[in-house]
Amino acid sequence: MRFLDVVRPVVNFLPEVESPTRQQSFNDKLMWTAWTLFIYLICCQIPLYGMVKQEGADPLYWLRVILASNKGTIMELGMSPIITSGMIMQLLVGAKIIDVNMQSKEDRELFQASQKLFGLLITFGEALAYLLSGMYGPVGELGFINSILIIGQLFLAGFMVLMLDELLQKGYGLGSGISLFIATNICETILWKCFSPVTIRTDQGTEFEGAIIATFHFLITKPNKLYGLQQAFYRQNAPNLCNLLATAIVMMVVIYF
Repeated sequence: MRFLDVVRPVVNFLPEVESPTRQQSFNDKLMWTAWTLFIYLICCQIPLYGMVKQEGADPLYWLRVILASNKGTIMELGMSPIITSGMIMQLLVGAKIIDVNMQSKEDRELFQASQKLFGLLITFGEALAYLLSGMYGPVGELGFINSILIIGQLFLAGFMVLMLDELLQKGYGLGSGISLFIATNICETILWKCFSPVTIRTDQGTEFEGAIIATFHFLITKPNKLYGLQQAFYRQNAPNLCNLLATAIVMMVVIYF
């Protein structure tokens, strides 16, 4: 008995986005993509209910850009369940552990449904792991109800991300949800690092976090304009113009080639 035959009774109960009944125009795809991005960005701003506020550095800070996640929000898990489930299923198929005939439409549908099922299981597992690791506060302080609410919020958000990704892949939108959300998260991070109005205290005084805003602030407030420009390019405690120029060069090279 094949693995796909084992999961067949389960995947029949999984929700699925129906394929479009007519050819979607470019404007329709653009509209669906915009609505998908809007929902994702809104989720990135909704804080998790029930967590205890935690101070300190984010251990997953450098991974959040590529996972399209946002700390302390219902989009905490980001794309990690989809990416992980996809990698596991592809690895199992490549190692011949799972027998799948990609030429068969039925096998392809079962494979995609199995990948979705694994994505939901991974979402629940990651939500439980985040909770037990103390990321939202000691479990004893959170209590049973808040713990269940946190896991439920993360699971529902992960389920919604799976559905939005399937919506785009079925032909309603442009591209895939994974690449779209990751690209959006990267653009959001770059724009924030350029124009962030948040102020930080340093040995040199109060500075703006955003590199471009900080540059104008230095040129206006510093008596020595050359020193102010130098600080805008090379400051170590916050984003600077060198970081911005390096990012722009890398993006142009990637787009060109």
